[in-house]
Amino acid sequence: MPTRFPVARRRRRALRGALAAALVLGVLTGCSSKYDAAEAEYAGDYSAHPPLSVVGYPSTGTLGITQQVVWRIADGQVDELADLGDPDKDRGTAEKTAENWIAAFRKGAGGKVTAEFYDEGSYRQTVVLYLHGTGQIKELYIQPANVDGEGVFRVHMAEPDPAEATAVLPWVPKKPGELGSTMIR
Repeated sequence: MPTRFPVARRRRRALRGALAAALVLGVLTGCSSKYDAAEAEYAGDYSAHPPLSVVGYPSTGTLGITQQVVWRIADGQVDELADLGDPDKDRGTAEKTAENWIAAFRKGAGGKVTAEFYDEGSYRQTVVLYLHGTGQIKELYIQPANVDGEGVFRVHMAEPDPAEATAVLPWVPKKPGELGSTMIR
């Protein structure tokens, strides 16, 4: 009879362990399904695109939105790119800007890209994209916005004219790092 007790104790421990694991798994998946979906989408995008090289000091928010801009341009996703604009601005202008950016920069965005983040990025940030395969340069302006009651970063998308969308301002250096990620205007 003493031999049955250790077996019974092991079974109870195994049962308790399985129940605890099920409880923890249920709590984690039940409380974070929205986060898991967003995280899964990000992981899919991240693995499907070449890595973004970074110069300067982005915040988590400005880096995330910049990666999404490059990915949407590379994939030719007009609506998804326009969704990254400020929701309080004109949707038609954002869509036309998205079309212009995709037409002009899609080939380069699909290859090696360096993003240089100027000044500090906790509030807003200027970002210059260097598309190495095509030699193109694109300046972005990232700013905070309120989306569904949540503070997020969005890209300024007000370049409905193709010439404006591809213009490079005189202050922008030809190579990343030439200004030390500090804007001089």
